[in-house]
Amino acid sequence: MADPGKLLIVATPIGNLEDLTLRAKRVLSEVDALACEDTRHTRILLDRYDIPRPRLLFSYHEHNEDRAAQRILGLLASGQNVGLCSNAGYPGISDPGYVVISQAVSRGFAVEVVPGASAVPTALLSSGLPTSSFTFKGFPPRKPGRRRAFLEAERDLPHTLVFYESPNRLGALLQAALEVLGDRQAAVCIELTKMFEDVRRGPLSALAKEFEGVKVKGEVAVVIAGNNPKFTADRDGCDGDDPSDERAER
Repeated sequence: MADPGKLLIVATPIGNLEDLTLRAKRVLSEVDALACEDTRHTRILLDRYDIPRPRLLFSYHEHNEDRAAQRILGLLASGQNVGLCSNAGYPGISDPGYVVISQAVSRGFAVEVVPGASAVPTALLSSGLPTSSFTFKGFPPRKPGRRRAFLEAERDLPHTLVFYESPNRLGALLQAALEVLGDRQAAVCIELTKMFEDVRRGPLSALAKEFEGVKVKGEVAVVIAGNNPKFTADRDGCDGDDPSDERAER
């Protein structure tokens, strides 16, 4: 009986294709099968680096996640190494992947993560807001009432907040955050690592006004300061204070 295979979680570029790591390139060329969010998107990456396509290339997305997970588990049981990637960043981080990763772990299969680009730390560092402690919240709910409740759960906590948001709902999120969290320092990060990358920083009141009714183009991440008077609108969150102040406040 063949030894079980390994599930390899491969991070891929979030925009700039140069961010594919050497290790990811090697792993993608060695796996027996590759499950990806969109096979067309992944083929572009494989072709860009002359990575030979694996014998088995198939989709793993939110609409077939349970069925595709069972296929992956079957391949692992038969001794094949299976790569898992999304269109950008890490599978399982606001992208399909959690189902098969959790099931592979529970069944005792080896799981290896191949690190790489991610919009979460990229947005956090681009914001200029505290990095010592942060909470990634993924995509906020679409409905206004649920969005407010989602934000209210974080209102009194000191951690920097990181969100993903649809370009169509960016203005609504910023306005809701202003109403629920107060006028904190924030950053809107658009098209990170891409040619037209743009980071807008300022108090939520200014950002909410700037993006009211505006449909931006591209992927968006929003970073908002935690509950700390140092980062409210009546203070300059980047006023040259000693960075050790942040560490002392932890």
